[in-house]
Amino acid sequence: MAEPERVHVEIDGHRLAVSNLEKVLYPMVSFTKAQVIDYYVRIAPYMLPHVEDRGITLRRWPDGVTESSFFEKRCPSHRPGWVGTCAGPGDRRSGIEYCKLHAIAALAWTANLAALEIHAPMARCGEIDSPSMLVFDLDPGEPATIIECCQIALEIQEVLETVGLQCFPKTSGSKGMQLYVPLNTPHEHEHASDFALAVAQLLEQKLPKQVLSKMTKKLRKGKIFIDWSQNSRHKTTIAPYSLRAKDRPTVSTPLLWDEVADGADGEHLSFEAGDVLERVEQHGDLFAETLTLEQELPVGG
Repeated sequence: MAEPERVHVEIDGHRLAVSNLEKVLYPMVSFTKAQVIDYYVRIAPYMLPHVEDRGITLRRWPDGVTESSFFEKRCPSHRPGWVGTCAGPGDRRSGIEYCKLHAIAALAWTANLAALEIHAPMARCGEIDSPSMLVFDLDPGEPATIIECCQIALEIQEVLETVGLQCFPKTSGSKGMQLYVPLNTPHEHEHASDFALAVAQLLEQKLPKQVLSKMTKKLRKGKIFIDWSQNSRHKTTIAPYSLRAKDRPTVSTPLLWDEVADGADGEHLSFEAGDVLERVEQHGDLFAETLTLEQELPVGG
């Protein structure tokens, strides 16, 4: 088999070899690898602050979204010398070196690997035992949709406001959504998980027909599962502005709370790569404050 033709490009001072640019990775809409790379290069100024100091897990679809994929936690040994690594938890057995995507060219490099999805932990490099944020991952069980996710997101926001906490919503780019609670102060993963579980259980008691806090899949039909376990030390969540491997190149997209309210009333809340590039031109980075806002979880929460 012939070697793929490689094209050498320079991005932000880094030389990078890319290949198979015309390869279609999203067949339904003929979205190519070149378009994937272009999206990540253009979104990089907004995305990099959210991933550059975290150990990243890549999910790769070398033959496109209709074929098989694999997760890659350990940063590939064939990475360019300017792609750094970050010690992370790995799995429950041992730690490993993750990729540290600190430059526009690094995002282009992962895109060239057909790493359509970028998954990030709640903790920063060098502080893997102290999460900088907490996440509520809202997963709708059919026939529930993102409409019901928005309704529950508003309920979570209300609960958090009672204890003086702000949260920031984004679509998952798939069927659900996430709420991020910035911490940026010393916390432990167990504290974050316990607090997220307590909020999930509170809402389950209030709205038993709509909310589920238990992981049992057979109970999820028609309910929103509030996945509090995403706050575990070894877990990752889809990063802000990451593409998703769906039929179309949808993106995990930060939202305005007004959009969440509209979504709760049935407004369409799915955004593709081009939509998101337009949104950041209009709104900037709606998740910027998650990087700096300092908050503390209630003790015993």
